[in-house]
Amino acid sequence: MSNLGTSKGILEIAKFAIYVSIPICLMYVYANNTKNLQRFMGSRSYVVYPPEAPPPPTPEEIREIAKEIARKRSLR
Repeated sequence: MSNLGTSKGILEIAKFAIYVSIPICLMYVYANNTKNLQRFMGSRSYVVYPPEAPPPPTPEEIREIAKEIARKRSLR
């Protein structure tokens, strides 16, 4: 760092301090105040579930369907 000079070194330290402090400050402002957090999170729907599908057939129903298909094939 000695070849960078003192002004460039101070600039790098200042940039690093800004890069680190901005997310910390924003998190403090939004996460510490529950009203802000609820307003921010409540305005967006993050998970949209599809409508519930009918349940899969039971093993007994599958056996009956297989028997019906086999019976239809034997009639051909």
